[in-house]
Amino acid sequence: MKTIIRKSEPNDLNFLEELEKSCFPKFQQNTRRAIRYSMSSPFQQLIIAEVQDGKEKRPAGSATLYLYTKSLRIFSIAVLPAYREQGIGKQLMEYIMAFARAKKMRRISLEVRRTDEKVIQFYKNAGFSFFEELPDYYMKGEHGLRMVLQLDENPEKQSISNIIIVRNPKSWNLPIEGVKVISSRSYITSPEFQSLKNVRIFNLSNSYQYQKMGYYVSLLASARDHRVIPNVTTLRDFSSLSLIRSLSGYIDEDIQKTLKPVEGSRISIFVYFSQSVNPKFKQLAQKLYHLFEAPLLQIDFVKNEKWMIQKVTPLSMKKVNPDHLEKVQEFARDYFSKKRFTRPRFKNYKYDLAILVNPDEKNPPSCPVALQNFKKAAEKEGFYTEFITKDDFSQLSEFDALFIRETTSVNNHTYHFSRAAYAEGLVVIDDPWSIMRCSNKIFQNERLKQNKIKTPVTVVLSKSTYRKLETAHLAFPLVLKQPDSAFSLGVEKVTTPEELDVSLKKLFQLSDLVIVQEFMPSEFDWRIGVLDQAPLYACKYYMAKDHWQIYNWNSNNKNNWGNSETVPLDQVPEPVIKTAVKAASLIGDGLYGVDLKLVNNEVYVIEVNDNPNVDAGIEDYVLKDELYTKIVRSLFNRIEINRNIAQFVTV
Repeated sequence: MKTIIRKSEPNDLNFLEELEKSCFPKFQQNTRRAIRYSMSSPFQQLIIAEVQDGKEKRPAGSATLYLYTKSLRIFSIAVLPAYREQGIGKQLMEYIMAFARAKKMRRISLEVRRTDEKVIQFYKNAGFSFFEELPDYYMKGEHGLRMVLQLDENPEKQSISNIIIVRNPKSWNLPIEGVKVISSRSYITSPEFQSLKNVRIFNLSNSYQYQKMGYYVSLLASARDHRVIPNVTTLRDFSSLSLIRSLSGYIDEDIQKTLKPVEGSRISIFVYFSQSVNPKFKQLAQKLYHLFEAPLLQIDFVKNEKWMIQKVTPLSMKKVNPDHLEKVQEFARDYFSKKRFTRPRFKNYKYDLAILVNPDEKNPPSCPVALQNFKKAAEKEGFYTEFITKDDFSQLSEFDALFIRETTSVNNHTYHFSRAAYAEGLVVIDDPWSIMRCSNKIFQNERLKQNKIKTPVTVVLSKSTYRKLETAHLAFPLVLKQPDSAFSLGVEKVTTPEELDVSLKKLFQLSDLVIVQEFMPSEFDWRIGVLDQAPLYACKYYMAKDHWQIYNWNSNNKNNWGNSETVPLDQVPEPVIKTAVKAASLIGDGLYGVDLKLVNNEVYVIEVNDNPNVDAGIEDYVLKDELYTKIVRSLFNRIEINRNIAQFVTV
């Protein structure tokens, strides 16, 4: 009697359904529909172990494999009870290992019930080792273990390959170590470049116009998961003057300072691989490159009352001033010699994660210990992880995901990072629309009101039309907020009409609109962390000592905030949880901190915050390391969904 391993066929469906019932407890069994999907999915492989006795063949076991770019996951492996102890399971495992090595995969992973000692020993004998515990993995009280077999025991380091694309490679006279130069047509049509992974494309084609060759190079690069400069979104952004001027606001001070000595009302600055041919514009050129990432740029400025960008044009090699060609090649050599795209990554990491931080921030959303906990969790989940700062904008597109752990604002670099990362196809928390929606209390007030979620009595006052009559129905004390207030900043409390007038006069100098709410006293605010439209953690944030807010920014004490208490979700009143999730879902599906008050058995939403605090010893007090794992796993799953969408579509 011999065993044959083969791919599953449609007529194996009944056997596979019977195998599930014979080998797995009910909570672990696959449905007939799920089995059928595994048989047809391009991202799964379902194999059958068939026993042959003479001319008769009978299926005896099977394995379901999930196929990823660099790893393989054994979703299930089973042998009918009547055929056990005959080495069939071992043959299935040997086939799986040979298959993974043939596909040049670097590791095999699997999950197993923690109580199933016999199966765990089987995997240990095959070379698998314990990787992590999975509490309540199969169901509540039914824990799992993740085990891993590393196929490459000596993981080499890998780097991103760089490819420059031009119309005619013969016109590129400068050989650069580690950089390949090919034609636009070759990149688009040659099978060699269709299956490449971990590639960085520098598109210098002759035209970026819609449906021209350069446009299609950037479009196909995005479809192939190649990192491309410029990408299609960037090309589209160049056509929007309002967007260009909005982005240039981040470096307006640098523009005015650099161009102040310039005579006349017009000037063009040429930026080649982040450098300028005019040394006077060196620093400005680098900042312009970070804003408008393209290998070759022409930025036209015009001066009225002050210098402003009139136009940004990505240049092809054909359009570069012939007098600049030597400089272009010199700058290119310098650019690639810095090896900015050869950041090492161990082979067992599947994706790259950037965590944006500000080392100088006094009250960051995560303390140093929490940041290290995020990094440890990310590496366990399969991320190569780096902490980056605002100076690392040019490296952003090297990553697969961006996690912002610096206080966000639409008026600083955090929003620009988020927007650029999203445009590059990265998974982002906090995403740009969450930053924008959470930062504006007027948007939130209207959104909550439209969806019948209770808030303190609120009035929006306009600078140009304000009349005292508009606040006559409100009971003092009142709370005044700037539309973009956050972390108790830009928020004032007034107790008399006279104080109201003084505060409004001050706030109207900063914003045309001001939010006025009736003050709602309480011992503490509920903070419900929400991730992927589900509750994550719950805290009670108490008011600062002798103050009406959680934070007392006017205090000289080092500890200027109130105490906190983290509680299990099942101890939080159900209406608080439901209201928090509903409010957060009106913003998006990211990571939010919803502040609520429970007064006289009624739940009121104070605000929804993006970029909520996750600090060691506070928000993680109940979940411990699992809190960090859940957040990181959300990032990982979002990448998997984006890259392997067919796995997540039901049929």
